[in-house]
Amino acid sequence: MSTINRTHVVVFLFSGLTDDVNVAPILFVFFLKVYLVTLVGNAGMVALILKTPKLHTPMYFFLGYLSMVDLLYSSAISFKMLPDLISTKKIITFTGCTLQIFFLSAMAAAETFLLSCMSYDRYVAICHPLHYVSLMTKKKCWGLVLFSFTVGFLLSLAQTRCVLSLEFCGSNHITHFFCDVPPLLKLSCSDTFTCDMVTMLLISICGIGSLLTILVSYAFIVYSIFKIKSSEGRKKAFGTCSAHLTSVSISYGSVLFVYVRSPTSDFGDRDKVVAVFYSLIIPMLNPLIYSVRNQEVKRALKTATWRPRKFVNQKTST
Repeated sequence: MSTINRTHVVVFLFSGLTDDVNVAPILFVFFLKVYLVTLVGNAGMVALILKTPKLHTPMYFFLGYLSMVDLLYSSAISFKMLPDLISTKKIITFTGCTLQIFFLSAMAAAETFLLSCMSYDRYVAICHPLHYVSLMTKKKCWGLVLFSFTVGFLLSLAQTRCVLSLEFCGSNHITHFFCDVPPLLKLSCSDTFTCDMVTMLLISICGIGSLLTILVSYAFIVYSIFKIKSSEGRKKAFGTCSAHLTSVSISYGSVLFVYVRSPTSDFGDRDKVVAVFYSLIIPMLNPLIYSVRNQEVKRALKTATWRPRKFVNQKTST
């Protein structure tokens, strides 16, 4: 495959989220608030995990990196999308577009592998509790995280290389609000069969492969939970998995809707709405899901917020 960039197009124009000049400022304010919540929530989750000794476990180790990936993914889109909402021309260079594709693909792939790592961690914790410490060692956790990011970037490199081999000599209008592979391939004036196959292969490895790993892990988990005699024990076991299951369900449901379908399908407004959900809303929701549905995180948050108040009260009383 040739990696020489033969494109005649030097810039692309986004269609954006809306053409209505009256709606655009409202959307700008809304998504700015969404991004700020994402920033505070994910950065706060990472800081909370680092500063709370009780959260220095494999489960929260993976959660910290998941929060970091969500923050970087959302930032890569928001930094371009927010100015475009209040701009008359939504322009991105060809180089900027390929860099965005590379970074977003790498973060998306890394997230799928991290979700798989978290499901494996829950499998070991529930199905092999007596061997949990010996199986989920610090070295193994670091290895799984390194594997997730390394494979993610390598797969993203393959996809970006494929896009660079295409020719763009016609329309430069991307029907989207960020650079994504499906709408970009429709603009190419060369054969995109290879890129379509590469995209489907990457989806199979990252999306479907990772999802199967999660489903198999949870099949064993459910089987082990039903073997627990006490209802309180079963409830506690399900409670440790509920946040992860919720995150997996909303993440895979929206992403697979966009990507697992015919390459000839038109990319329309409905796809934009789904893209908004998985690229901007889910990164905001993930730290909230783990905060609301996890008792240990709740206790850590209460402790973190109680200490500053106690310190302030002591100073005011003196």
